[in-house]
Amino acid sequence: MYCGVMARTKDPAVRSLLLDRAAQMLRTRQPVTLRTLVAGTGVSTMAVYTYFGGMDGLWKALRQEGFTRLAAQLAAVKMSADPVRDLAALGAAYLANALENPDLYRVMFDTGFDLEDTSAADETLDCLVRAIDRAKTNSRFHDEVDPLELATQSWTIGHGLASLVATGPLPHQALTHGVPMLTALFTSAGDQPGRCRQSVERGWGRIFPATPGSRDRSDRP
Repeated sequence: MYCGVMARTKDPAVRSLLLDRAAQMLRTRQPVTLRTLVAGTGVSTMAVYTYFGGMDGLWKALRQEGFTRLAAQLAAVKMSADPVRDLAALGAAYLANALENPDLYRVMFDTGFDLEDTSAADETLDCLVRAIDRAKTNSRFHDEVDPLELATQSWTIGHGLASLVATGPLPHQALTHGVPMLTALFTSAGDQPGRCRQSVERGWGRIFPATPGSRDRSDRP
C-alpha cells in the first residue's frame, strides 16, 4: 500500500501507478479528478502535485509516458549485422509495447494531450530510419528508397496491428500477419524475397514466434 511519505520521496512506482490508473480511467470513460484518481490506491491527492505539479502536469506526463516506454522498448532491441532483421525486430517491439501498455497506447495518439518533450516521440521513428539507412548501405534496399517514407510505412503496419489487437477486436493470432506484410514492404524496397522473409521471420520471432523454433534469442535474456 502506498502512503504519503512514499509519494514525497518520489517513488517511481507511485508515479507509474498514477499514470497507469489515469490511462485506464480514460479508457473506461470514468471521470478523472484528483479524488477519483487516487481513490483506492492508498496514495493521497498531494501525490499528484508532488509528481506532476497538478492535474495539468499529469495530462502532459501521461502521453509522454507512452512514448517514453515505447522508446525504452525499442532501445532494448540490440542491432545485428542484418538490418532487415532489425527492422522487423523493432516492429515486434512496437507491438509488444502496445500489448503491455494498451491504455497508455491509446493516449499516445490522442493529440488532445500535449507532450513534455517531443524528442522521445521523434526517436521512435528515427530508429527505424537509421535501420533503413543501414539496409541501403548494405545493398538490401534500393538507393532511391526514402528512409523516412519507408519507416512511416513500416510504422503504419505496426500501428494497424497494434490498434486491432492490443486495443481492438482481433485475437493475438492476427500478429502473425506482420511477417508477410513487412516482407512485402521490404521486398518492394529492393530486398530479395527469400532472404527478406528469413530476416523478417527472425526479427519478428524475437517476440512473436510463428513456430516453436523461430524465436530469435540473440538479444533476449
